[in-house]
Amino acid sequence: MEQSRYPKYIFDWIGGLILFAGYIAGSIAIGFLGLGGKFIFKLDFMQKPWFLMFSNAVVFCLMIAAFDFLIVRPKTGKKLNFNFSPTNFYTYLLIFPLMLGMMFIGEFVTSQIPTTGPFFGDFYEFFENLMANLVDDPVVMILTAVIMAPIFEEIIFRGIIQKGLVNKGVKPWKAILLSSILFGLIHGNPWQFAGATLLGCVLGLVYYKTKSLLLPMLLHGFNNLCSSVLIFYTEKESFAEAFQVSEYMVLAVGIVLFSVFYYLFMKKYKVHYSEV
Repeated sequence: MEQSRYPKYIFDWIGGLILFAGYIAGSIAIGFLGLGGKFIFKLDFMQKPWFLMFSNAVVFCLMIAAFDFLIVRPKTGKKLNFNFSPTNFYTYLLIFPLMLGMMFIGEFVTSQIPTTGPFFGDFYEFFENLMANLVDDPVVMILTAVIMAPIFEEIIFRGIIQKGLVNKGVKPWKAILLSSILFGLIHGNPWQFAGATLLGCVLGLVYYKTKSLLLPMLLHGFNNLCSSVLIFYTEKESFAEAFQVSEYMVLAVGIVLFSVFYYLFMKKYKVHYSEV
């Protein structure tokens, strides 16, 4: 039997602590860098869009590096490596409508979460102001949301966490669900949590079936590109507003799209993918 070039690591509470340690180390490094710029060079760039992009890249890289050097290499003798193989064109014709359907469903679910009131109102205002900082620089927003976030987040949540859980013996659906919930939580607000968790389930399903991390990265980038365009167009990240239809219509179309292409992808599409 041919030996796989991909390390068979596991993800457990120790791996979680290692990722968290990488996050803390990256955050501290960014904090010192920001303070140094402010007090030494008299430059306050900590709220600048480009610095937020740079900060995310540093934090994610340190998280991945920490897991690689402290978990993967010592236990497997191999460096962290993933399958980024493209697939046949027919697969893309199935997974993108599948993703779009869940995007519609996710929008409806998110729209049911209050944006006013003593708690949600203040929280939503803070979230809106944070997003406004990114919108001020469209180039940085596209680079961050469409390129950087899909690459780093898919490596961590699907490549490290989900795959590591499956390697540990966790049932695939549980691994997909857990990694998706963590993916939602990392966004730090209830509106993105709901949508990210639902979308994470599709990303995890596609990764589990195709074994290629390239595909969830492309789907993730597609979702974020649509969101970015909607923010510029409607300022509310809403398909319903963009198409001038009700949220219930968006939900209905989403359910149909998701159901049809889920069936085709899971039941009718019999191509077997392997990772060697």
